[in-house]
Amino acid sequence: MITNTELEYKGDLYPSKIVSYTHDVDSIYFYTDNSVILKLTVLRDSLIRFRFTTKGYFSNDFSYAIDRSHSHGYNHLEVTEEKTYFQITTNKIICKIQKVDLRASIFDLKGNIILEDELGFHWEECYEFGGNIVKMSKASRDGECFYGLGDKATQLNLKGKRVENFATDQYAFQKEQDPLYKVVPFYIGLHHKQAYGIFFDNTFRTYFDFCHERRNVTSFWAHGGEMNYYFFYGPNMQDVVTSYTDLTGKPELPPLWALGYHQCKWSYYPESNVKEVAAKFRELQIPCDAIYLDIDYMEGFRCFTWNKDYFPDPKRMVSELAQDGFKTIVIIDPGIKIDKEYWVYKEALAKDYFCKRADGPYMKGKVWPGECNFPDFTNPEVREWWAGLFKELISDVGVKGVWNDMNEPAVMEVPNKTFPNDVRHDYDGNPCSHRKAHNIYGTQMARATYHGVKRFSYPKRPFIITRSAYSGAQRYTSSWTGDNIATWEHLWIANIQVQRMSISGMGFTGSDIGGFAEQPTGELYARWIQLGVFHPFCRTHSSGDHGDQEPWAFDEEVIDITRKFVNLRYQLLPYLYTMFWQYIEEGTPMLKPLVYFDQDDIQTHYRNDEFVFGNQILVCPILEPNAQGRRMYIPRGEWYNFWTNCLVKGGKEMWVDTKFDEIPVFIKAGAIIPKYPVQQYVGEKEFDELTLDIYYKEGKEKSVVYEDGQDGYDYKKGRFSFLSFQMTGKEKEVNIQLHKEGKFDTNYTKFKINFIGLPFDIKMIEIDNEEIVFDAKSYKENQYLIVPKDFNVLHIIG
Repeated sequence: MITNTELEYKGDLYPSKIVSYTHDVDSIYFYTDNSVILKLTVLRDSLIRFRFTTKGYFSNDFSYAIDRSHSHGYNHLEVTEEKTYFQITTNKIICKIQKVDLRASIFDLKGNIILEDELGFHWEECYEFGGNIVKMSKASRDGECFYGLGDKATQLNLKGKRVENFATDQYAFQKEQDPLYKVVPFYIGLHHKQAYGIFFDNTFRTYFDFCHERRNVTSFWAHGGEMNYYFFYGPNMQDVVTSYTDLTGKPELPPLWALGYHQCKWSYYPESNVKEVAAKFRELQIPCDAIYLDIDYMEGFRCFTWNKDYFPDPKRMVSELAQDGFKTIVIIDPGIKIDKEYWVYKEALAKDYFCKRADGPYMKGKVWPGECNFPDFTNPEVREWWAGLFKELISDVGVKGVWNDMNEPAVMEVPNKTFPNDVRHDYDGNPCSHRKAHNIYGTQMARATYHGVKRFSYPKRPFIITRSAYSGAQRYTSSWTGDNIATWEHLWIANIQVQRMSISGMGFTGSDIGGFAEQPTGELYARWIQLGVFHPFCRTHSSGDHGDQEPWAFDEEVIDITRKFVNLRYQLLPYLYTMFWQYIEEGTPMLKPLVYFDQDDIQTHYRNDEFVFGNQILVCPILEPNAQGRRMYIPRGEWYNFWTNCLVKGGKEMWVDTKFDEIPVFIKAGAIIPKYPVQQYVGEKEFDELTLDIYYKEGKEKSVVYEDGQDGYDYKKGRFSFLSFQMTGKEKEVNIQLHKEGKFDTNYTKFKINFIGLPFDIKMIEIDNEEIVFDAKSYKENQYLIVPKDFNVLHIIG
């Protein structure tokens, strides 16, 4: 590994002085007398792209990460030349480029420094590979904090850390182990209440150093490619994350069932075992929407085949599971077994779709089926072919989702665990070696899988999950954090990983509940379920070689806790679905670390454990055995303890008592939390009322609820319901204004309203300025109100 010290002092080259510049619409080109060109592009007033070349011209501009539909356009752009620098001014920021060496510094409009180059852009000629190691160093200030970078098994704040980005199959990884399965070269800096972001869009092996080597220097570098990065200005973290998520893209809404509870193991077979597991969930009344088939469902691990000894009639089995509310999800890996009798292999061979070594032969590697060739998913023709392979699984058999694994890509029995560097890829018409394509291989596989599943699921929505991913993969797929271990340390890691993925643009993420490797105790499994139901993707998964890991593998108490928390997740599905809508509409992360929730409170900057689920539910998992409670930080504002309804004032650390069947959960004062009745699977019940838990607050608070047909694409034609509730609480009254958008009419006709923390006895109720009959005795007995769903103003008077 190349250290920073080596980077700075081992024959590095630097841009020399600027000799000319040109301004072309949104781009300014700066030319130096040693053939370096900086192309600075203003995409938005707060978003600038910096692209450098050292050879006097730019190669084709191509990125898998950037969403072509991202919003761009600025309100103001002015370029002025001063004595020692050029100045680029937008409506949000000022950027100065030094004439002597191309170094950049960025200020807000008041002249406060946001970010400035230390050495700035420099490079080292790498003769071994015939390219450059490209480098960037930025000055960092005391107290600066760093967040993001996706899937990292370390504390949330990356200050003092050095990390590596190279998609790697890390079975049973440890805390601080790096690199892992995913590559998200995007970070957020925070200093003096001002946030900014950097996205280094380079698919080669990359490194980031956050004041690890030198106290006041942050640097990033890559083993090839261009120095090509985007700068996002906040000043709020929300602005940075939203802008990055817009640039790299957002997913479609998943089907609502995909937000339910999923059960997985390596492997459920034969059919009788699958049916037994499904029946047990229904018998124990633990809701479950999806069951997974791992590699043993295939014939000799050949993708797109079935082992007819284990599954004699897959279509019938999948149909019978569906009748009981279970969607079937199957695994598909990239390795295609070398077998001249195997139809997938024969097709790919005939069409020349496999990856090749530099000297011509197909790349060969061992994975589960034995010796395999691997499709080149960077070739659009191969992706189209791959998508077509899903017809039988989806259209004929009725499978509802596909799980892509081993797509880092992972290869067995070789020291580097992956393809050789000399493997060649099409890269959508930009031919390259595996050094460049490695980090996006998994994403392009997931992309091809997504298009296939979508094509044959239509008019229903597809569901895809991937292990490996690069920035932008969220457009096609959900993900999980890979092969973890059944330990308390890994419970801590899972909590941080999913928060970090959420603020790195990849919201639809979860961990293997209970741990993939080794066997959890009942207590650890219960604590993991209690965390996992508050993750966007919720799935128990285990390697199976250590015994069973279904909820009933433990004692009655654990079964009851699992049921209680999975029930809670199903009740909160409208809240979770609304979170997802805000993620795809606004780029808002579904989980919010405390620093994201309140960056101005310095106490949040080093918090790891607590997070805000959506906008109004604070969650803090129990991460140690035998815990009767824990210390946690309550953010500023007022919060109700979910279990006791006691009101606490935040902005402080406090001890919270908890039982084995609880974890600390708090609801923001003023919140209106929507709930469905408990269902054993999504769509099991028709219901005539939506429950609204209303948490009193003196003052104003807004809450929203998004609903639609729960599957399909009618929501894109306006067939959705978006309810905005504005609650105003006073000493002796509560006013709730309701505004509705969208053309979707929900099945229910009423709201069932529960008031929590109301400081007065209700004496009168008005709906749209008309008093309605209020039975105080009935309310006292039942503690809820029933009101029609189509009110405009609900007025509660004490």
